[in-house]
Amino acid sequence: MKGAGKPERNAGKKRRFKLSLKVKLSVVLALLLLLTVLVMSELVLRGIESNQRRQTEAELSRYSRAAEQYVRQSYYSLENPLTDEEFMTQRGQRLALYITSLNGMQTYLYDASGREVGNSLPGVGDNDVADTLGFALDGAIAYETSGDSLIYFSPLRVEDRMIGVVRLQYSLKSSQDFLETIRELFRTAGIVVFAAGFVIGYLYFHRIASLIGKLRKASQQIRTGRYLRAIPVRRRDELGELGEDIYFMSGAIEEHIERQKQFIGNVSHEFKTPLTSIKAYVDLLDLYRDDPQLAAEAATSIGKETERLYEMVEKVLRLSAMEKYDFDQHAERVDLKELLEELCGRMRGKAERYGVELLPELEEASCWADRESLVHVFINLIDNAVKYNVPGGKVRVRCRMEKREALVRVTDTGIGIPFEARGKIFEPFYTVSKDRARSYGGTGLGLALVRELAEKQGGAISVSAPDSGPGTEVEVRLPVSAKN
Repeated sequence: MKGAGKPERNAGKKRRFKLSLKVKLSVVLALLLLLTVLVMSELVLRGIESNQRRQTEAELSRYSRAAEQYVRQSYYSLENPLTDEEFMTQRGQRLALYITSLNGMQTYLYDASGREVGNSLPGVGDNDVADTLGFALDGAIAYETSGDSLIYFSPLRVEDRMIGVVRLQYSLKSSQDFLETIRELFRTAGIVVFAAGFVIGYLYFHRIASLIGKLRKASQQIRTGRYLRAIPVRRRDELGELGEDIYFMSGAIEEHIERQKQFIGNVSHEFKTPLTSIKAYVDLLDLYRDDPQLAAEAATSIGKETERLYEMVEKVLRLSAMEKYDFDQHAERVDLKELLEELCGRMRGKAERYGVELLPELEEASCWADRESLVHVFINLIDNAVKYNVPGGKVRVRCRMEKREALVRVTDTGIGIPFEARGKIFEPFYTVSKDRARSYGGTGLGLALVRELAEKQGGAISVSAPDSGPGTEVEVRLPVSAKN
């Protein structure tokens, strides 16, 4: 039943609608452009409307002042005095016709009580404007919009008293037509911008999506163990940098995997030799159980091979752990002269057994490092210098300060290391001579561990030939102070 359920879930996943990134980004770009056009068009249209309103108000104010001036002149030109109401009643129609001839707009005149006394086009465009007229009768300029017309009221004053109201019928059709034309242009522009923005965005983001697809394909290729041989995306932007990073990451992973394979192969090969020897002696003991000499020889040999195997396992585990974790490091100020004197004292007995003279030549020197790690480093270096020396040889251990570093040199008078082998001497399981290393119990792991420990302290290690003659000189440089 479980097996039957999985295809259904997978099928459900396949049927799920998926909107590609390029479509999403294209729609977003088009919407942003459309929003920009809409906001801009709204601001422009409002600006045009505001400007039209100001111009219309200014024009009507000018016409109303001209009308008032004409009415005032007519009032002062009377031969016989008339009341304000009589003047507006007798002269209103003629005044309305003359004002229309001046401004070309339908004109109405009202007396101070709000009664119509003049109309340049009787019966045309009459509207219920009582409320707006009321504001004008109170001495205020007032107007209202009716269809495509603006009805404008302005008080008429003579000698600081209001004798009536002039009403101008202003056509807004041209302004409205202009505004509608602009609005239609913006609608068309919005549609064009949306379509063009979507197409351009789709093409551009299609390019970006294809580049992302290449990067994704490259990562999948690395995941399946097929490492990159070229940078997947070459661009002078973040995608190009990401492509370079993926390429270099692929190389680092490949190198790491190859090192692991080589390490495992070397471990298997090195473990095989002592195990083969142990198995051979076990088989001999099984065949010749009553041979005391063979038993003694087997015990000695099995003990040596077991000790060598144990040492090898311990170093392999430590090297492996150092690649994954940082050991607890307790960095402190270390007096190198004192430390090396102590270590030389420990190793003097072994040097005498090998017929080698151990010569410490130490100056005052100190460094910032983990003491136990330095003990392991220098014990290994002195031990190698003693073991791979010649009878009657010498091992010199020197330390001194040099600028902002502490310098330690271990020099022997042995057969030395060929120049071509010096670059490999710190690799795991590498030995210059397999036979000689086996005879001395060497595993090829000591110097690899020494390099790892030295670098953990922020130091460096190198090997060269001494200036004084044959042999090997190993140099360790250590920092004087903690690195920030």
